[in-house]
Amino acid sequence: MKIRTIYDILNEISPFELQESWDNSGLNLGDFGDEVKKIYISIDIDEELIEKMDENSLLITHHPLIFKPVKKVIPNRFSTKLLLKMAKKNISHIAMHTNFDKTHLNEYVAKNVLGFEGEAQDFVFYADVDMDFYELVEYVKQKLNMDNIKAVLAKDKIKKVAVTTGSGMGLLDNIKADCFLTGDIKYHEAMDAKVRGISLIDMTHYTSEKYFSDILFDILDEKIDVEITKSNSLDPFILI
Repeated sequence: MKIRTIYDILNEISPFELQESWDNSGLNLGDFGDEVKKIYISIDIDEELIEKMDENSLLITHHPLIFKPVKKVIPNRFSTKLLLKMAKKNISHIAMHTNFDKTHLNEYVAKNVLGFEGEAQDFVFYADVDMDFYELVEYVKQKLNMDNIKAVLAKDKIKKVAVTTGSGMGLLDNIKADCFLTGDIKYHEAMDAKVRGISLIDMTHYTSEKYFSDILFDILDEKIDVEITKSNSLDPFILI
């Protein structure tokens, strides 16, 4: 199957035009005219994953390999080192990032993983709940299978939650909820949220987005007659 055909199917599932202006979803590496016999799906790319992949394959990830302009393709940074390894094996790469957040990922995690009922509004999923803060924290820990979780207490009673997978603190100005669940929460962002009266629960970036492969695999498995493998890269952080 040609990459163009696969790209068009992905575009129907989650239109690339929905991505943010700063994003780089779409074809990051390869040629639309290339034929591929195997597809790999992963939240990210790492060296171990590339080593396992067959030549002439297509890798579909959540995060783009290329965000900033590349001036030199030499193995001195994450993106260029992996680009060289992939090019040697003729591995193509398509990213589905902020477009997929909007159309699938946020709502899936909020409903299917966390068990909330509500609705998605662009990057944010809102749900009505009736929980004490610490009750909600324990509930989220159990649903995400996390032993420890960072949280910021601003309100004892939580009646509405907002959910954004990945790194969502840049949306804080627009959050209308008692508690915001997202990842990558920084110190000063936590202080800001507390002043605003918004409690926080840090789901971590990886934990909140690792479901990308499962979602896309289930969709593509019914649409594409090509072997598909789910092969998530590992969370770069470890707890010691």
